[in-house]
Amino acid sequence: MYGGIVKKNSYVHYLCIQTNSYVETIEFYTKGLGFEVVQESPNFHGREFNTWLKLGAFYIELQTGKQHEILTPVNSNSEGLVHFCIWVEDLEFEVERLQRMKCNFIRKNEEIIYHVENGDLCKLIAPEGTIIELRNNQGI
Repeated sequence: MYGGIVKKNSYVHYLCIQTNSYVETIEFYTKGLGFEVVQESPNFHGREFNTWLKLGAFYIELQTGKQHEILTPVNSNSEGLVHFCIWVEDLEFEVERLQRMKCNFIRKNEEIIYHVENGDLCKLIAPEGTIIELRNNQGI
């Protein structure tokens, strides 16, 4: 059906996330999840900011809405990206640290950390509404 252009040495380069709460979102991804700001461009094509964040070889392009635009909230029941996952070496440590930062966790059966097939995981919601999974298993 599809011929495909993805080659063996291809990888996911970045996701683009938009936010109405720029300061809180930057703090969450940098202080909470360990991303570093590698480029911040103010007044970018009608947006207050267009900022690149990096974790390992993975980037997030973080944008504010265009001038005078209020972005609508994320809906986890819509098509498209539902969440993305970050592998962490010590899930319990990271959860405790993020709890101290008052991050918004999604509980399953009243638990923050729960087991799914091949490992333990948790999910939390970034200030702009993106759902991020933290997982202690590098496999699928």
